Amino acid sequence: MKSEFQSHEPDEPFLSRVQRVLTDLSPAERRLGEFLLDFPGELGSYDAQELARLCDVSKATVSRFIRRIGFESYDKAKKAVRDERATGSRAFFAHAEPEANAAALALDMREEKDNLDRTFGKLNAGELDDLARAVLSSRKVWIAGQRISFSFAHYLFWQLTKIVPEVVVFPQGGETLGEHVARIQKGDLVIAIMLRRRVAGTKRLLDAILEAGAELALISDESMARHADARWHFHCHTHSDGPQFNHAAVLALCHQIVVRATLQSGREGRERLRAVDAVNEKLLQVEW
Repeated sequence: MKSEFQSHEPDEPFLSRVQRVLTDLSPAERRLGEFLLDFPGELGSYDAQELARLCDVSKATVSRFIRRIGFESYDKAKKAVRDERATGSRAFFAHAEPEANAAALALDMREEKDNLDRTFGKLNAGELDDLARAVLSSRKVWIAGQRISFSFAHYLFWQLTKIVPEVVVFPQGGETLGEHVARIQKGDLVIAIMLRRRVAGTKRLLDAILEAGAELALISDESMARHADARWHFHCHTHSDGPQFNHAAVLALCHQIVVRATLQSGREGRERLRAVDAVNEKLLQVEW
């Protein structure tokens, strides 16, 4: 006789477990399952009785559901959810309770201030100035970023291209990494922005950059271990109680790099900025 409790791979993601059994559940269990698909992080925040209250089911239904998705106990399921939340999946940060969502919408900017304070409290101004000098002295500046990191890579590119003759952001749409990494060489600087959730192959990409002889500067969130071979590694705090990471500190750090490089570029940088503005005005590209 087939068991009513399905077997699961030990490392199968929590949401995959729920989705796998959803069509076979009783109405009460299905209501619980659909709730956890929307708010999986709540299992890591509440005990079984509290979760039952949120879903309007019995505690016995919660226990039965936990066994259906392959966990021996509620505590083990709770630990699995917390572990997955730590990897950076924002699905685990949504809240069902109205007061939690109200706090996330508050306009007091506490998260931004806290992330900025924690990030800049650990920054070394000398290291930032050292990176700024490398930006100006390198043969070519490469800025790497994928997924959300691509947005910040493009911000750096658009700001630095006004003062640096050779700067490239990669990969662009449809490009492979190899098309760019194969052209990186000694004397180049690579600024790699690596915010979670990082794509597979991140370590191999960094290894290839270093093997090419380039200097490597890393900008990451606080979850990434310091890279032993990177000349610079800046950690940005991105904590958020809401459903999205808070990237205020990342943008602020990028701004600091741009400002320091611009100031250090001196007359040559100022002349390049003026030339860019003059051409834009001539071509009627901007309005003031």
